[in-house]
Parts: sequence; structure tokens; C-alpha cells
Amino acid sequence: MQEKGTISIHTENIFPIIKKFLYSDHEIFLRELVSNAVDATQKLKSLAALGEFKGEIGDTRIKISVNKNAKTITVSDRGIGMTAEEIKKYINQIAFSGAKEFIEKYKDKDQSQQLIGQFGLGFYSAFMVAEKVRIITKSWQEGAEAAQWSCDGSTEFEISPAVKAERGTDIILHIAPDSEEFLQPYRLREILTKYCKFLPIEVALENEVINNTQPLWIKNPTELKDEDYLNFYHELYPLAEDPLFWIHLNVDYPFRLTGILFFPRVKNELVNRNKIQLYQKQVFITDEVKDIVPEFLTLLHGVIDSPDIPLNVSRSFLQADSNVKKINNYITRKVADKLQELFKADREAYQQKWEGIEVFVKFGMISDDKFAEKAAAFALLKNTQGKYFTFDEYKEHIKANQTDKNGNLIILYTNNPEKQDMYVQAAQKRSYDVLLLNGIIDSHFAGFLERKFEKVQLKRVDAETIDKLIEKTDTSTVILSEEEKKEVTELYKKISGKDTVTVSALSSDELPVSIIVPEFFRRMKEMAMVGGGMDYARQMPDQMSIVINGNHPLINKLVKAQTPEEKEKIARHTYDLALLAQNMLNGKDLTAFLNRSLEWLN
Repeated sequence: MQEKGTISIHTENIFPIIKKFLYSDHEIFLRELVSNAVDATQKLKSLAALGEFKGEIGDTRIKISVNKNAKTITVSDRGIGMTAEEIKKYINQIAFSGAKEFIEKYKDKDQSQQLIGQFGLGFYSAFMVAEKVRIITKSWQEGAEAAQWSCDGSTEFEISPAVKAERGTDIILHIAPDSEEFLQPYRLREILTKYCKFLPIEVALENEVINNTQPLWIKNPTELKDEDYLNFYHELYPLAEDPLFWIHLNVDYPFRLTGILFFPRVKNELVNRNKIQLYQKQVFITDEVKDIVPEFLTLLHGVIDSPDIPLNVSRSFLQADSNVKKINNYITRKVADKLQELFKADREAYQQKWEGIEVFVKFGMISDDKFAEKAAAFALLKNTQGKYFTFDEYKEHIKANQTDKNGNLIILYTNNPEKQDMYVQAAQKRSYDVLLLNGIIDSHFAGFLERKFEKVQLKRVDAETIDKLIEKTDTSTVILSEEEKKEVTELYKKISGKDTVTVSALSSDELPVSIIVPEFFRRMKEMAMVGGGMDYARQMPDQMSIVINGNHPLINKLVKAQTPEEKEKIARHTYDLALLAQNMLNGKDLTAFLNRSLEWLN
């Protein structure tokens, strides 16, 4: 026998959940109550605009006051208020949203005021901090009588007549003993500044207005000057340097979105993330925007405001939704378009800004294929001589001289021009160009360039001997005999303690001995360090090899030395020079090298 019925939900069960678990942070209560007061005021303005309310709107300031003796916080508005029947409807029926009902009722008429409320649950956040809540309210409707509602946090309430001269609502919270921190005005000011700083209705704490009702992002960009944007930036981030530039977002379809994104000055380090603030109808929601903003743009600063961003029931977190992806793609496209516009309009000025924006652009190209396609036109490469090139320009610049015998285009780079100066100079003697890739994510970016361009390889200038970095022919020969090569190899194995020793046919102007760390291994280690695996990177064994220049005069001198002691002395000194060139000589070995050098000079 089949049986059908309805699931029963008891308020005795759901009410404690709303009070204790719906909102993760108890300070949210003030945001919710003030947001409700804003909605009540916006509704009144809508009714006035529609001609239904014909009275004087007057002062609409929302007032918050504290009575430490009575241990109460009061939130007062002069909005539409409620009748006793409306209290029963909106307050006693949990999750009945008055905002939604209002919108539905007037959906066919012009609405110039945006309403914040969605779920009808915000009021109950008051019970997270209050042991008793009273509402004293009077409706905007002519002849309406004031009413009072009170509840001690149980499922029981009382409604009674009240005395109130003006329309609007007062919410009086009798603060519980464990929440008395909220009776401190400075604590309330912190909360209001965080969540209500840009609400569209004036909010005053003990007669001091704390919000800017006309934030810059809701204004028309054509009416604004650079000074306005800079002032607003410092209103958001008082201690920050001026930003490089900004993008004003303003879209109505297929979703509604406004905002301003600022490019901060970023040098060779990543700035703090979570600097973009998400608002919904001028109410602060969160600074965790990774789903809305592409990951590489979470380095930006600024504000995004959209009524179409789906929030969870507590209005604290985003929910998965197709609009989120659309907004993400839109922001990516707008940033790319802005950068391309700046590049085309004034390349010299753009190059001057490059140091401050290259982290954004490179991070974006590595992590977002669509952005990478657009960025190829305005991303820049800088060489050690301070010249800038686009990707295509640079490939053309080095093609004739840096193509190896297999047809691969070899891009040489340095990530530390000071320490690698010897190798940079060796490359420049052969008219090779050397890129400067010393940014925090450039080890990843090098890999990106190799993936993007076919038959392109990136090699750090010290990853091989210069003749091996870009191999042109196979005609070089070692002047040493096979027996001499074996002698040299064994000697350097002995003094270095390494088995990876080879004798190569190199130019006589190269170092007699070179320490080589393979490009792949070294880059993998650097990427591990950038990715936060510092300990793991340190534990990775050094994959280094020792290359003996079989054509160098000092190696020839070593071979012809008369005694084993003299041979070992030359070998040890040339090996120490190789270590020194790679910043690997330190401690007792460095001291011994210095003493040996002084001894020879004497």
C-alpha cells in the first residue's frame, strides 16, 4: 500500500540552527540588521517614485545607538515600517523574504531602488548576540498604528500595541553576557566600516555618519578624473602607493556588474591576495573572490559589485553558478583589452610600467589560455641591455645568430645578471642576446615560452659552456691525447669527489673548468621553491657536472707539469675558480683558495 505525505519541519528544530550556525561570524548581525533597514528605506523611496507614498520622505538616516547601562543596541530607520499583521507575516514566518515579495508585487513597474534582502533570514542573526530582541515599528500607511514584537530567543513571541510618533522601525537588542564586546562603540564602528562603508543610505553610529553613499564604482566613468580614482584607491587602501592604472567595469547584460580594478605596483614579489572586495548592492560580502576573478588577477586591488552573483543563504560565500563563469571571462577580457589599449596608445609609457605589471601578465599567460592568446601582442621580454621586445620581435631579433645546428631557436637568459656576469659577457662576445628573466615566476614562464613556440629552447647562460649552449657545428676537437684526457679526468674526479667529469673541445677563451647544472633540473628546483616547496627543493640532490676545457692553456700547462703536486695544485685552483663562478665556493674551501692565491702572488 502506497502512502504519500509532507515532511514536517518544526521551528523548534530550525530556530537554533539559524541562531547558532547559519552565520559563521557573529559580527554579521549588524550587517544584516542595517541591510534590512536600508531595504525598508529603499522600499519607501520606490513607493514615493511610483506615487503610492505621497508624504514627506524627510531624513532617511539609519541610526545605531548603544546604551551600556541597559546593555542594548538599537538600529533605527525611517523606512516603510510594519503593521502588526506584517510583523506576523515577515518576522514570525522564518525565511519569508519581504524583499522578494515587494519585488514580485511591483515587478511590472519602474524600480530605481535596489533591495538587498533575499532570504528573509537576516533578522534572526540578532539572536547570535542578543538574549532578547524587541521591534517597535510603525507602517508608512495612513492611519497605521504602531506595534511592538518581542522574543527571548525561544519560539515564543509577543505582539502588542506601542507608542511611536514617526514611521519606521527600531530594533532593540538586549545583548547577552557572552557578547558584551559589541556594546563598545569602537567595535561597532569596526563592523560598520567593514560591511557598511558604501551603503546607499546614510548610516550613523551615535550621530557620526560612517559611510559613503556614492562610491566611485556606481558613477559614470566619463564624469571622473584621475584624481577621483586615486582618492578612492587611498580610501580603500590608505597605506598603499599610487596604482599604475585602473579599469572601470560597467556592464548590464548578460549580467549586471560594476566595479573598479586597480593595478598596484608589483616588483619582484607577489603582493597579498584577497585585496579585491566583493559587494552586492553596496554591501560588503567578502574579499575571497577567486571564483569570480581569474586566479592571476587576484593580485589586483579594487571593488566588484554585482546583484547577479549567487550567494549562500548567509550572504557570506559564493555559490556555483553560470553567471560566475561569465563574470570571470568578462573580467579577463576587459583586463586584456585595457593592456592592449595602453600598449598601442603609448608603447614607451607602457614599457615604463612593465616592471609593475609583468607579474600579472606572465601569471595570466601561464594560467589562462584565452588571456595568453591576447597577451602575446602586448607581453614584453627585456634583455640585459634594457631593450624591450614582443615575442615575435624577439624571435626575429635572435633568429640569425641563435639558431643551432638542429634548427632550434635558443633563447639565452640570466636570472641574476650580477652573479652570472661572466657568462653573460661570454655570450655577448659571440654577439648572443641575453634575456633578463629574474622575476619570481620566471622559472615557470620559461617553460611556458617553450610550450608556446615550436623549436624554441630556453637556456640559462650558465647551464652549459658557451660553445655548447648553441651548438653550430661538430668540427671542434680536443688538442689533448686520449691518455692525457684520461689523466685529467681522473685528477678532477679525485679533487672534486664527483664522477661526472668530462673533457670537451671548447674555445680557448672559455673557462678552463666549468660547473654545469642542467637546465631542466635547475628549473625544476626553482619552480619547487616558488611553489612553496622550499624544504623539498633543498633536499633535492644537486645534479652538477664538471666540464674540462681540453683546449685551454691552463689545462695544457697542467698536463705538462713536472710533478704530481704541481698538477694537483693547478687542478684544485681551476676547480675552485669554477665553483667561485657559480657561487658554490665558501667556508674552509674559500679560505684555502684565498690563501693559495696570495701564496702564488707572493
